[in-house]
Amino acid sequence: MIMKIEAITLREIRMPLVHFFETSFGRTTERRILLVTAHCEGADGWGECTAGEHPFFSEEATDTAWWVLKEYLAPMLTGQTLLGGGREAAFRMYGVRGHRMAKAALENAVWDAEAQAKNVPLWKLVGGSRRELAAGVSIGIQNTHEELLKKIATEVAAGYQRIKVKVKPGWDVDVLAKIRERFPSIMLSCDANSAYTLDDLDHLKLFDDFRLLMIEQPLWSDEIYLHALLQHSLATSLCLDESILSARHAMAAIELKACRILNVKLGRVGGFSEAIRVHDVALASEIPVWCGGMLESGLGRAHNLALSTLPGFSLPGDVSASARYWKEDIIEPEVTVSGQGTIAIGDQPGRGYALREDLIERLTVRKETFRA
Repeated sequence: MIMKIEAITLREIRMPLVHFFETSFGRTTERRILLVTAHCEGADGWGECTAGEHPFFSEEATDTAWWVLKEYLAPMLTGQTLLGGGREAAFRMYGVRGHRMAKAALENAVWDAEAQAKNVPLWKLVGGSRRELAAGVSIGIQNTHEELLKKIATEVAAGYQRIKVKVKPGWDVDVLAKIRERFPSIMLSCDANSAYTLDDLDHLKLFDDFRLLMIEQPLWSDEIYLHALLQHSLATSLCLDESILSARHAMAAIELKACRILNVKLGRVGGFSEAIRVHDVALASEIPVWCGGMLESGLGRAHNLALSTLPGFSLPGDVSASARYWKEDIIEPEVTVSGQGTIAIGDQPGRGYALREDLIERLTVRKETFRA
């Protein structure tokens, strides 16, 4: 299908979280979210940039993404006619090195527009097949152990099939011990966001006592080889997140036996095209994958749901209900999770959720449109 990108709109919205979210990088109370609209001859596709406010999770941040989209990526695509939809959009931006989260926002917007133009659900366009997804939940570091246990109890009662907690030195072994004492049978994992080094090996071995599904990204992002050494010394499976920026990284991690599970994030790998390739590499090696979250609005959440319908996403992802994060989400209906911890996938064309454009306008703090 031939698609012409007539214009591209960037906008930043501000969304306060219902409750702060803390990781080893710091505490977040409000999200500055960059949204991208690709105006394609009657089909407006939307994408979300998952970069954080600060360059801690990755080198990118909201302001760097705005700059590279404005100065480079939007000009590369505005006025262009695409024969290959989202995949071609990714190829045309290839000359810009890095800036994957900025690229993903624009590429995913084109995928959404392509799905609308073809009158098919986005999840079918990307090759998905699963109609019901298992939902997990990620719980940040809390002020006290008791606050954390109360939050876990709430999410277990809500039906979530996997509980993930953030850990860091000083908030790890004692916390995991209390969780296991209170909840002996839940599917439990932890996420370190690169808070440890290989010098912490003896300490990390203590995590084997807690029957964890996985330890996510304990070491620094570029340490695939060191993760292989660590995995060799642990009974618990490691999962790589920040280390996996492409299918090539996934191949290296699998070959080195640096992990037994992969987290796939659309923004981190640069969009649907590369995310599909990462999934395919993992599936061929029988490595389970799951979709991680980045405190997305409902728009980014809808894209995560589409990705999670691919067959290799066999573990519960972090795609939880809108109400866990936002008093009002920018989509309707909002994402909801059943009492059995599942999310149903519909057949609406495109992303599958309508945008509350009036609310988006109220939340917008800057906006710019680029035309050929």
